[in-house]
Amino acid sequence: MQGFGVHTSMWTMNWDRAGAERTIPAAAEYELDFIEIALLNAPAVDTTHTRRLLDLHGLRAVASLGLPEPARASKDPEAAIAHLAQAIDVAAAMGCEALTGVTFGGIGERTGLPPTEAEYDNIARALSAAADHAKGAGLQLGIEPVNRYENHLINTGAQAVWMIEKVGSDNIFVHLDTYHMNIEEKGAGNGILAAREHLKYIHLSESDRGTPGWGTCDWDEIHATLAAIGFKGGLAMESFINMPPEVAYGLAVWRPVAANFEEVMDNGLPFLKGKARQYGLI
Repeated sequence: MQGFGVHTSMWTMNWDRAGAERTIPAAAEYELDFIEIALLNAPAVDTTHTRRLLDLHGLRAVASLGLPEPARASKDPEAAIAHLAQAIDVAAAMGCEALTGVTFGGIGERTGLPPTEAEYDNIARALSAAADHAKGAGLQLGIEPVNRYENHLINTGAQAVWMIEKVGSDNIFVHLDTYHMNIEEKGAGNGILAAREHLKYIHLSESDRGTPGWGTCDWDEIHATLAAIGFKGGLAMESFINMPPEVAYGLAVWRPVAANFEEVMDNGLPFLKGKARQYGLI
């Protein structure tokens, strides 16, 4: 999971044949190393088609998701295990290197109360089984902390590390996101330092989820800290341009964060690549 990539939401959140055919050649034109495929409907994916396109354009891939309400691990770990197993199998068939994202819960999942020990035990049970399944498929499994408004269970890098240590599997990693860190961490650098031993992937997302460099994220602090810990993982730009209503609801994306994908790709991508080169990350 090394190099520079982009989340496929830049072009589509529907990973069917048409979405793959629109996204993969476009990402290759921007000379990216990998794409992050939004795996919202794993059974509908034509894995052979996606893998062929990735190979044709010389792109690597990871997949990501959040658990749907019927399969939220805190309430129904068995349903979460089944959902994650299916997603892992599809990701492996596409040739992905990892399944990551909100693998521990749902986007928009909140009880209105602090997390309970029982919820965390259920999540650890689901992630342990998923990690075993992923290992058998040759994949890594990521945990992405998200902000308190999207999920009440794991919000910081330190919490993700705690869960990884609770599970005890050696193929689970922390996946940070600068948008969420800008809300939850006591400085982005502190979040990176807290996760450092387990950190293998990071979303580079602006404070408003729009064009990187046009918001309030401290990109020098972020890149300097990544350089200081010797980060060698995946750097993925994420900005939500094409949101279906059900996903927009969970993410609270009520207005456009950019005029179009060209605005983000033609301004944000060079900005982030420049920062990564400045700090020796690519």
